[in-house]
Amino acid sequence: MKKFIFAMLLALPMTMFAQKIGHVDIDEVAKVMPEVTALQTEIQNLQKQFDEEMERKKSAFQTKAEAYEKEKGGLSEALRSFREEELRKDYEALQQFDQTCSQELQRVSSTKQNEIMGKILDAIKEVGAAGSYTYILPVSGIAYVGAGANDITDQVKAKVSK
Repeated sequence: MKKFIFAMLLALPMTMFAQKIGHVDIDEVAKVMPEVTALQTEIQNLQKQFDEEMERKKSAFQTKAEAYEKEKGGLSEALRSFREEELRKDYEALQQFDQTCSQELQRVSSTKQNEIMGKILDAIKEVGAAGSYTYILPVSGIAYVGAGANDITDQVKAKVSK
């Protein structure tokens, strides 16, 4: 029995050396994905739409504020107070619109980035299963990659660009 346990203990490190470990450069994989380019274009288009609408709203606010400045001397106290409150609310609406636009850009970007990362991870899993890898690590988190390391970046690129 002791010989069997001793043999098992000797064989254990050998099985550990048989593990196949790979690494992948996720940034390089993302560069070949059409989804990344589509996301960048979508974000730019949304930003342009939001900027144009914001400029329109700012211009309307500025026109209203200038008109008030010209006529405020001839307005009664009640009407002057009413117009100032109206301008304050319009200004707050501008700020709210800007915040809503920023949140929408962030939401769209985050949602699409999660979808892209999911596709990359699925491709990594497929390559890992097909190549019988025990571990596949992102190259960005590895302090050292030796010459004999298995770089599967090109295989993952091929999977995601289909």
